[in-house]
Amino acid sequence: MSIYLPDLKQCGDFPSVDQALSEPDGLLCMGGDLSKQRLITAYQQGIFPWYGDDEPILWWSPTYRMVLPPEEIHISRSLAKAYNKYQPQFFINRNFKAVIENCAFINRNTPGRWIHNEMIDAYLALFDSGHAFCIEVEIDGQLAGGLYGVKTRHVYSGESMFSLQKNGSKYAMLALCAYLETKGITFLDCQLYNPHLATMGARLIPRNHFINQL
Repeated sequence: MSIYLPDLKQCGDFPSVDQALSEPDGLLCMGGDLSKQRLITAYQQGIFPWYGDDEPILWWSPTYRMVLPPEEIHISRSLAKAYNKYQPQFFINRNFKAVIENCAFINRNTPGRWIHNEMIDAYLALFDSGHAFCIEVEIDGQLAGGLYGVKTRHVYSGESMFSLQKNGSKYAMLALCAYLETKGITFLDCQLYNPHLATMGARLIPRNHFINQL
């Protein structure tokens, strides 16, 4: 079955998110570019890019969005015990390029791999302009995990995370939520459902509710 997708090369502006498809859920439009201004505009409207390295640029706004208010993060007893035992250290924006490259490497064999060179260059540009930031986790001086994402107004959109040691990405989430609280961020946008994040308190909300919070 063929589907029609607006092409940003022709229409220029993003269509209303209400026009996103129900199958595949949230697919809104295609084309355009990954320029800094295009990405900022997308995130401000509740839209994000996600496509394989053999596909055109695809833009998404799912019917339901997974979010986590920073103050509501759930810390399990086992995670708290491990945290107290290993005493991870956290670093903000120490090496954004290393974080995104680790995320790309960890997910390199995932079908539809989406953290390819074009994406890496685009988010490095966002970082250089102050619109993206990352967190790294170390245990005993060794890199254990990290994450990166994009900040727009009162929302932080998490893009990807990685673990090189057990619980590495979970420690990064703990640090991220603590940091977001100090910056007055309303919620962490996790974008798509993820059972790993659900155990930490993330939940699905309708798209219109999410858009109203932007």
